[in-house]
Amino acid sequence: MAGSAAWRIGYSSAALAWTVQGWRYGQQLERQARLHADTLNELSQASAALQRIEQDKRLALEQRLQNKDQTHHKELTDEQTKQARLRDRLATDDLRLSVLLAATDAASGCSMPATTATGRVVHGPARAQLDPAHAQRIIGITDVGDRGLIALAACQSYVKEILR
Repeated sequence: MAGSAAWRIGYSSAALAWTVQGWRYGQQLERQARLHADTLNELSQASAALQRIEQDKRLALEQRLQNKDQTHHKELTDEQTKQARLRDRLATDDLRLSVLLAATDAASGCSMPATTATGRVVHGPARAQLDPAHAQRIIGITDVGDRGLIALAACQSYVKEILR
């Protein structure tokens, strides 16, 4: 019995030591799990903050691009309106396009224009009026050129905003 009691005491001591070690090990695991959860939480918060910052940047860029787009659209619309008015004035003979003639007209030998506008005397370089149909074609060509320049400016502005 004495051997059996010693064995029971040894067994109880070992069981008690294992239980205490199990508690310590459990506490260590719990502490590691908490640290791991805290680290994951911090990483998640940092990631969310970065995502908000990038989203704010994207929204700001989209807003700037939208403002630029509105500006260029307004410029294009204004230019088209001006061109339409000019075409209308040419069509109604309210406005006539003219070109400069050579410094001396070989046919007449005179640098004075052959005709003058009513109510005034024109002193200056000789000019010839263009046919209204030709003037309309010239205005159409400049209209296309103006639209191209406005579109080019819009593209350049877009690229500058993206690269900024």
